[in-house]
Amino acid sequence: MNDVKKFISVAVDSIKNQVGSNKAIMALSGGVDSSTAAELAHLSIGKNLIPVYIDTGLMRENETEEIKKLFEHMEGFRVVYAEEIFFKSLSGLTDPEEKRKAIGKTFIREFEKVASETSAKYLIQGTIFPDKIESKGGIKSHHNVGGLPEIFEFDGIVEPLCDLYKDEVRAVANELGLPRSISERMPFPGPGLSVRIVGEVTQENVSVVRAANSIVESELKDYAPWQAFAAIIGKATGVKGDKRVHGWIISIRSIDSRDGMTARAQEIDWDVLQRIQSRIIGSLPSVTRVVYDLTHKPPGTIEYE
Repeated sequence: MNDVKKFISVAVDSIKNQVGSNKAIMALSGGVDSSTAAELAHLSIGKNLIPVYIDTGLMRENETEEIKKLFEHMEGFRVVYAEEIFFKSLSGLTDPEEKRKAIGKTFIREFEKVASETSAKYLIQGTIFPDKIESKGGIKSHHNVGGLPEIFEFDGIVEPLCDLYKDEVRAVANELGLPRSISERMPFPGPGLSVRIVGEVTQENVSVVRAANSIVESELKDYAPWQAFAAIIGKATGVKGDKRVHGWIISIRSIDSRDGMTARAQEIDWDVLQRIQSRIIGSLPSVTRVVYDLTHKPPGTIEYE
C-alpha cells in the first residue's frame, strides 16, 4: 500500500458499493483490525452500521469494560453476552482446528441473531491478509476465514482490509485519527484465550490463563513487544506448601514482529522473568511451573493453537 489516503477513499467506496442502502453488522473485537474496519464502514454507510461486540467469556482481564468505554459513542453499538454458548461449543474439544471452527461457527450464529433483529443483510469483518494466508495455506484456520461455516444467512461478507498486513492497518488507523490505544494495540486472537490453552477449554483454566496473561502484559510493557502473553501448555508435578501438586504449566511468550508473518522471541532480563514467575506461582495455586518460549516464527506460530 503506497498511498494511505487513496486506500481509505477506495475502501469507503467499495464498502458502499457492496452494502448499498442495506444495514450491516460490524464484527467488532476492539483490536486494531476490526476497529479500523469499523471506522471505514462508518464513514461509508453511517447509521446503517451496527457495531457488535461479543463477550465470549474468552477475553482478557477487563476487556469487555474497556471495549464498552471505547465504542459506546457509536450509534447502534451493542454488547452480546454469550459466554455460556461459547463454552458449550468448546466442550470436549481438544484439537486446535476443531476448536477454531467451533468458535467461528458460534460467532456467525450470534451475529445472525443480531442481523435478524435489526434486518441487517451484510457482515463486515476486520480480516487481514495474514489471516487468509494462514487459513488457506493449512497453517491454521482463523475463526473469521477457514473457521467460518459454509452456510450463513448474510447476503455477503465484507472485508475492507483483507489485502493489508498489520503494519499497513496501523497506518490506516493513524490516518483515520484513531487513538494510539487502538492503533498501536497489542494483537489479540479472535478466538480469545481458547488458543492460549493447549487441550480442552474450561472456565477454570481460562480464569488461570487470564490472570497469568494480565501479569505478563503488565510486566513486559517496557519491552514494547509486538505481542506478549501467557499460555497453558499442559500439566506437571510441583510442590506447594510441602504438598505434591499436579498443576498447570504456564508458558510466557514475548515477540517482536512487523506484520505477524515472521517473529523473533525477545531477550528478556533474567530478573524480570523471575519476577513474572514469582507473581504467577504465588497468586495462582493451580500453577506449578512457568517457562519462557524461545521459539521464533518460523518454526513456531505466534499463538499456540
